[in-house]
Amino acid sequence: QVQLVESGGGVVQPGASLRISCSASGRTFSSYAMGWFRQAPGKEREFVAAIDRDGGETEYAGSVKGRFIISRDNDKNSVYLQMNNLKREDTATYYCAADPRDGLVVVTLAGGYAIWGQGTQVTVSS
Repeated sequence: QVQLVESGGGVVQPGASLRISCSASGRTFSSYAMGWFRQAPGKEREFVAAIDRDGGETEYAGSVKGRFIISRDNDKNSVYLQMNNLKREDTATYYCAADPRDGLVVVTLAGGYAIWGQGTQVTVSS
């Protein structure tokens, strides 16, 4: 089925911007709602952003709303997370996830996603 691979993480200073990507294999990507989650050491995995299958609906965690933008390009089998004005508390491993159940429904719970990538590390420090 669909396999997800994240990329684009790195070490940046507070206030910087970074765009991370999730590349999907498989031909059913365009039918899936997609989400970004993150997990810091010792913390629970938390919802960051989600987007429906055609990009018409998005949702963000309150901690990132106004700073992060989720987008997708179904022709490229990719979903992106543009992160602006990064803060130290944004440091985490960021995971891409796919929900194959209903592409028009955006879910914010990790349990709603069946397919996960390996994660990409984002570190915000001076």
